Amino acid sequence: MAKPFLIIQLRPEDATADNELAAIKRYGHLTDEEVQRLRAEQSGLRDIDLDQYSAIIVGGSPFDISTPADKKSATQLEVESGFRELLDAVIAKDFPFLGCCSGNGLLGSYLGAPISGKYAEAVGGATIQLSDEGKLDHLLKDFPETFRVLLGHKEACDITPPGAVLLAGNDACPVQMFRVKNNIYATQFHPEADTEGFTVRINIYKDYGYFPADSAEKLIAAIENEESPEAQLLLKRFVDAYRC
Repeated sequence: MAKPFLIIQLRPEDATADNELAAIKRYGHLTDEEVQRLRAEQSGLRDIDLDQYSAIIVGGSPFDISTPADKKSATQLEVESGFRELLDAVIAKDFPFLGCCSGNGLLGSYLGAPISGKYAEAVGGATIQLSDEGKLDHLLKDFPETFRVLLGHKEACDITPPGAVLLAGNDACPVQMFRVKNNIYATQFHPEADTEGFTVRINIYKDYGYFPADSAEKLIAAIENEESPEAQLLLKRFVDAYRC
C-alpha cells in the first residue's frame, strides 16, 4: 500500500484550513486515501515517524515567526517547538518536504535566516523569476523564466537561508523559493492557491493585519482574473516525484 502524504496545517480557522486542504488535494492530484491531515495548532507535532509517509506538505498560517517570543501564544510556541524537532529529522534524512508560506518561514528560520517584515507583500498576484539554479531544478524544469503566483505575507526570509539554494525570487521579496539538499523545498508563495481560495482567505483574514480591512473588496476584485498554473504544476510535480 502506498504511503500517504502528511499535510500539516497551522490555520486555527476551520474554513481556511478546509479550503487549503481541498486545494492541496486538487492541484496535487491527491486522493483522500493518499492524504493524512494533521492540524498542528490542535494536536501538536510530536513523534512523527517519517518512515510512514511519502512526503510532507506544510500550509500557511496567521502565526508570525518574527513576533517576539513573549507576545506569542502558547499554541504558537508549541507549534514552533514541534517544527524544530520535525525539521531535525527532515534535514537529517533529506526527507521530501514542501513548506508553503509559513512553512517557508519555519524552515528558513530553522536554518538561521533572519525573518522580518522587510519583504512583506500585499495579498494578490505577483511575478517571480527563476534563478539559474531554479532553471535546473527537476520540479521547475521547462518553466518560463518568469511566472505568476498568488501570495500575501507579513514577513519573509531576509536572505537565502544558510545551506539553501535560491530557486526563485523577485525585487519585492528576493527569497520566493529555495531548496535544501535534494528533496526539501520551501515557497513564499502558495502553490495550491487559486482565486476562489484566496477570496475565502481575504474575507477571513481581513482583520489580521495583512492589509487594511476596508480594502478587502478591492483585493478580491484585483485577483479575479489571476491565474497561477505554473505554481499549481509545481505542487503536482512535487507529489508525482515523491509518491511512493
